[in-house]
Amino acid sequence: MNLTRYLTIFVICQLLFPTVQASELYIGKATADITPAMPVALMGQFNLRIAKTADTPLTANIVALESRDGTQSVDATIIVSCDLIYISAQLLAMVRAEAGKRIKGLDVNKIILNATHTHTAPVLEDGPDEASFLYPIPKGVVPVKDYKALFTKKVADAIVQAWNSRAPGSMTWGLNRTAVGYNRRSVYADKKTIMYGKTNSPEFRNLEGYEDHDINSLFFWNKAGKLIAMSLDVACPAQELEHQETVNADYWHLVRQGLQKKFGADVCVLGWIAAAGDQSPHTMYRKSADERMLKLNKMTRLEDIAQRVINSAEASYNAVKNDKHTNVKLVHKVEKLKLPMRIITAAEYKESMAVRDEAAAIMAKDSSTVGAQYAKMTWFGDVLKRYDWQQKNPDPTYESEIHVVRIGDIVVCTNQFELFTDYGIRIQARSKALQTFVVQLAGPGTYLPTEKAIAGGGYSAVCQSNVVGAEGGQMLVDRTVALIDGMWEEKE
Repeated sequence: MNLTRYLTIFVICQLLFPTVQASELYIGKATADITPAMPVALMGQFNLRIAKTADTPLTANIVALESRDGTQSVDATIIVSCDLIYISAQLLAMVRAEAGKRIKGLDVNKIILNATHTHTAPVLEDGPDEASFLYPIPKGVVPVKDYKALFTKKVADAIVQAWNSRAPGSMTWGLNRTAVGYNRRSVYADKKTIMYGKTNSPEFRNLEGYEDHDINSLFFWNKAGKLIAMSLDVACPAQELEHQETVNADYWHLVRQGLQKKFGADVCVLGWIAAAGDQSPHTMYRKSADERMLKLNKMTRLEDIAQRVINSAEASYNAVKNDKHTNVKLVHKVEKLKLPMRIITAAEYKESMAVRDEAAAIMAKDSSTVGAQYAKMTWFGDVLKRYDWQQKNPDPTYESEIHVVRIGDIVVCTNQFELFTDYGIRIQARSKALQTFVVQLAGPGTYLPTEKAIAGGGYSAVCQSNVVGAEGGQMLVDRTVALIDGMWEEKE
């Protein structure tokens, strides 16, 4: 067969029977220390707390992924896990802008920042025009703008480091069932719900929602086969130490320490919180038995939580470590959804006004109460602003960014909310991916409750706790699933 005839047949075969060009995976990683200077105001409670010391460092842990077909970049994603309570819109914009200045050609919209939801990290809003502005920051405390500037510089530096260090590598995914979180909403005979309500009451009937005890995990190796990074998706916020007045990364600090002791001090560990708006690490029942076992095991509750996550990661690693993938399909889609806002009723408006006015009156009489009353005044006051807005805009919408990232057989999908776990289950149950990592708090965190939660009421499901209701929650689920499934319906 002459060369011309051979080439002709080859071209015809390629047209009739096209082959898929596998994409080589490039991986980079980095860690940034985002611990604030002291003293600093802490976010997460209604009362103002000022931390003068740090029990642990706060870190931002980063994995940069790029798929290449030869020298051609196919797609990319950069995921930054932060020891913060949530990611403010301004903070995300600042980091993207700074990274964009320094990485030529990078689509900064493919930079994802998510929070572990530790309640012992700095306040992130410093002006009354920002939705989550709750505290007047006293003189002598690190200004919020100074912390945001520090965070932006350190995280942008680390993003550049991770991006510039990317090199051929491999990855895989794992799954292990490990109980960490508890549904924290108690339902009573009168159908009312209370967050952290007593369960030893004769009126107690059940915990309101599902508990997701799956820990999804990703593992990343360099070309030499050395483990360089991992991510763990746990449906439990990092708030075991939520009332402390010191800076602390909560259980993720011990998780990182334990995994780095096992796998190497330079392994980057990303903490992801799966849909867990109605979950908590706090025990809801059998508390005495739990305390007895902790005492016999000579462990604190924080150590117990961390050890469960560590054991889960190690079990998954041992199961999947010989199933590495170097050529994976990487597709990253970003969308901004317009979700219907939860409508404030006239009764809710009146109730919120009464609480706001009462808090303002208490502060006026006694200035020492500002730390306890200011957050309540502004929290309820925000409902009044929303009510006034909807009078002019009867169908108000809320813009919310979501990401869907396919990596081989799995998918990572993010949302900005403290998303109730039932929504996460809906996404996972309908997804065509082998494993579906739902990651919450990739943006400003407000609760997004389910229909039954709204009916039961209580903190986290009342109008003051959320800007989007159950209708928007289902829209979020449906669009996320559509994006996921579209990735599996595209021609391979």
